[in-house]
Amino acid sequence: MEEMIRASRAEAGCIDYAYAVDLLDANMLRVIERWESREALQEHFQTPHMARFRSALEAIGPTDVAVRMYESDQEQLPL
Repeated sequence: MEEMIRASRAEAGCIDYAYAVDLLDANMLRVIERWESREALQEHFQTPHMARFRSALEAIGPTDVAVRMYESDQEQLPL
């Protein structure tokens, strides 16, 4: 997973790439990605490290995979 993070973050168009484990469900892994464009994301899907990641997932055999994509104007809101 470290290899995937480093390789993805080094890609052109990658703003951020990270993993998070749910504090209430240790079996849930979230992949959080931010890309400059859909084209950059599509190129990411074609990289050798993405192919290795997919193979690793197949070996682990996740019970459920859900993909959600959000678009934002990246406006910063005060907390």
